[in-house]
Amino acid sequence: MQQRWFLACGLAVALFFSGLAVAQDDEGPMSSGTFTGMELRGIGPALMAGRIAHIEFHPKDPNTWYVAVGSGGVWKTTNAGTTWTPIFDRESVYSIGTIAIDSNNPSVVWVGTGEDVGGRHVSFGDGIYRSDDGGQRWKNMGLPDSEHISRIRIHPENSDVIMVAAQGPLWSTGGDRGFFLSTDGGETWEKTLGDDGYTGVTDIAIHPENPAVVYAATWEHHRTVAAYMGGGPKSGIHRSTDGGRSWTELEQGLPDGNMGKIGLAVTALEPDAIYAAIETDRRQGGVYRSADRGASWSKQSDTVSGGTGPHYYQELYASPHHPGRLYLMSN
Repeated sequence: MQQRWFLACGLAVALFFSGLAVAQDDEGPMSSGTFTGMELRGIGPALMAGRIAHIEFHPKDPNTWYVAVGSGGVWKTTNAGTTWTPIFDRESVYSIGTIAIDSNNPSVVWVGTGEDVGGRHVSFGDGIYRSDDGGQRWKNMGLPDSEHISRIRIHPENSDVIMVAAQGPLWSTGGDRGFFLSTDGGETWEKTLGDDGYTGVTDIAIHPENPAVVYAATWEHHRTVAAYMGGGPKSGIHRSTDGGRSWTELEQGLPDGNMGKIGLAVTALEPDAIYAAIETDRRQGGVYRSADRGASWSKQSDTVSGGTGPHYYQELYASPHHPGRLYLMSN
């Protein structure tokens, strides 16, 4: 019985391949000529395990995008994703956290290196980079010990003013962690928020009508081989009314106790409103809203980023077209 089964299988395989041979020699619709131009190819920068950390669109050319890959450099497309070019391969690191384009001069592109998550497997970066020619050439502009940069904001009216959210080293204390402000195009940096221990900054939002009002989310976190500290008493939301030079912590209506990773979002449709996705415990938390520039908050839902925990995808975006429509990154 077993021999007959193997014989049948062998005959089926032989017929299959003989059929292919006939089809290839044939001039019919299943001939090899029909499929000559059909080749499978990847159309994006991410392959297996390729986490996309950030996507930035050219403000004047909707076909030009820049994509930051958590473990794969920076990629650029000029034809809306049809083809891609790697533009960061000559630099010393491959792990990327964020990208920012200067709306006043879109040829100027900033890249923050070091994937902006708390996973034990993530690689680290060596600071912030600037390109003045759309990504053809890069210059390291400092913050070499930041290791993980999660957000870069450029002042909408003054391209020399750059704001950086640096999470800092994941496995050790110190480093370049916190909110860093430059007023000379990145030549020098001043730290105005965060500490020298475990507290860095993970997100920044600028008021849509008054750029002197800036919001920042601090994140106290640390990882060892055996444990992960995903939050602490120094995690929170802060507001500045002088462009990031000094800060006031916002507390009314926000969760009691330790908070973890926080994502912030604003929209020009509701200029005085600010939204926050807040992790309160491992895989717990919610989305909060303030209608008065962060003076008071109300909880909207229990929604948090899923999967392996909010420390991966706790990024919140507000629609520029529909008031109240939010997008929370998750897997």
